[in-house]
Amino acid sequence: MSAFAMSIGSFVLSQIKLVGGSWLLLIQSVKESIRPPYYPGLIIYHLNHVGIRSLGLIVVTALSIGMVISLQFGLGLEKFGMKLYVPRMVSLAIVKEMGPVLTSLMFAARVGAGIASEVASMSVTQQIDAIRALGTSPIKKIVIPRVIACLIALPALVLIANFVGLFGAALIANLELNIDVGFFLLKVYQSVFFIDFMSGFAKPFVFAFFISIIACHYGLSAKAGTKAVGMATRHSVVVSSILIVISDFFISKVFWIIEKWAL
Repeated sequence: MSAFAMSIGSFVLSQIKLVGGSWLLLIQSVKESIRPPYYPGLIIYHLNHVGIRSLGLIVVTALSIGMVISLQFGLGLEKFGMKLYVPRMVSLAIVKEMGPVLTSLMFAARVGAGIASEVASMSVTQQIDAIRALGTSPIKKIVIPRVIACLIALPALVLIANFVGLFGAALIANLELNIDVGFFLLKVYQSVFFIDFMSGFAKPFVFAFFISIIACHYGLSAKAGTKAVGMATRHSVVVSSILIVISDFFISKVFWIIEKWAL
């Protein structure tokens, strides 16, 4: 019982440290982001690293998900004679949920892990202390460029993933379900309204914030030793993924209330 109580206490303490540390890092980042100097070159560099280099992974994932969703919906609805509803259901599923959430999870696995491991390596090798010794803020040089790059890159990747996913869904609908591509695109146009688009497009901004801040927090909190780098990377991916899934529900709920109120 004592060991169980200690494990529970350790878990609660770690969560308090996570929330408190991330919140303090956010406040410090906001304060320092409004004061010069600025480093646009670092933002462009990280945009290339987290955005363009993630494009191939996102395209493959979105194409596969779109094809699978179209096939599964088609096979299921065909039994009830409702095959023509596939474009409507697939388009809403991709734009509102599958595109933003799955893209963000893949982004967390690749970019979040990369940020956490890179920053943790700098921390354990005392490079961050060296930055402070030179009179430069590590928040400005390390945290802010990565956060801004993620906030720009992830929404753009989600838009690309939506189009690629719809393309894959239309392709399978045509080849496997004999649904005309023109009919598919017409139903997509008629089904996806502005509120539906915004419901999916607002999510990656929140997800990008969670991924970048959590990864930087764990990276900066890493202690001495190579084991700390692995722990920071693992914790960053796990916590970011959990926050993405949980926040997805609350964002969807907010837009559902807005849509219901507007109607």
